[in-house]
Amino acid sequence: MPPRILVSTTPFGEIDPKPIEMLESAGVEYVRNTLGKRPNEDEFAEMIRDGFDAVIAGLEPFNPRILDLAKGLQFISRATVGLETVDLNAARERNILVANTPGANSEAVAELTLSHLLSLLRGVHHSHNALLRGEWLQYMGRTLDEITLGVIGVGRIGKQVIRHVSSFGAKIIANDILPDAEFGERYGVEWAEKEDIYRRADAVSLHVPATPKTIHMMGEDEIAMMKKGAFLINTARGVIVDDEALARALRSGHLGGAGIDVFPEEPYRGALVGAPNCILTAHLGARARSSRLQMELDATENVLCFLAGEPIPGLVPDEEYEMQRIITADANA
Repeated sequence: MPPRILVSTTPFGEIDPKPIEMLESAGVEYVRNTLGKRPNEDEFAEMIRDGFDAVIAGLEPFNPRILDLAKGLQFISRATVGLETVDLNAARERNILVANTPGANSEAVAELTLSHLLSLLRGVHHSHNALLRGEWLQYMGRTLDEITLGVIGVGRIGKQVIRHVSSFGAKIIANDILPDAEFGERYGVEWAEKEDIYRRADAVSLHVPATPKTIHMMGEDEIAMMKKGAFLINTARGVIVDDEALARALRSGHLGGAGIDVFPEEPYRGALVGAPNCILTAHLGARARSSRLQMELDATENVLCFLAGEPIPGLVPDEEYEMQRIITADANA
């Protein structure tokens, strides 16, 4: 029998049929998600219990319950970079390999971050809403070379944001658990503690993964540290910001605005809906044609390389397993 592949991520093959053509050319049997949306855990459990050798997934959960239901599963290929919903060590205990698509969406997310930042700085949302009300509002904004941007998390996406913003003359202060000194020197980055960034930055942009340590990393206390009138931008993961605390800071006028693309629950109906000076987008970060297609192609290539016994380009390195183990242990301590 040919290998069976579950394609749980959606959309898949809609921008370009090449990922599907790759599967068909390889002679595998594949089953696609017909829900038209990301499955919740129970829906995913029903999908994956049907006996698959590999899965091409998005952000679906791979916890011990799901992994135990997935009889015969040998390989998880994530059409995304994030690994926070995959229990890597539980997968390893069950001899299941995991791959992802690092870098495929970096430019798309960085550009969306920049669009939020520019819209906040120039008051695009204020002018738009005023015109809809029949008012002519000429908002006096700021240019990038007037501000200090704080970047929390300087991985692929954080670096791309810095590359773009530094070319406009913004001052960059940043924090990362492993600061890249060479990159920082090249782009004039000042490395600082997070608390220092909150107090000094005119805008703070978040680019950290969701882990037990980063849940509500931006809570009541951290938001209170930020400069009065500053902006907060989150295109990373929804759970790292306490959305209710952020909504309160916007309503009180402590913060000048926020640009939010990710939410603790999606679709989102929470406290930020209707909050003043807040630009909300429906998790559009990777929703660019080139980015989405590249993620699908890379995820498919990872599966086909695994099935062929060839080196897997996106195989998750051992360091990710160890980091997840340490973070989980610290959170449970």
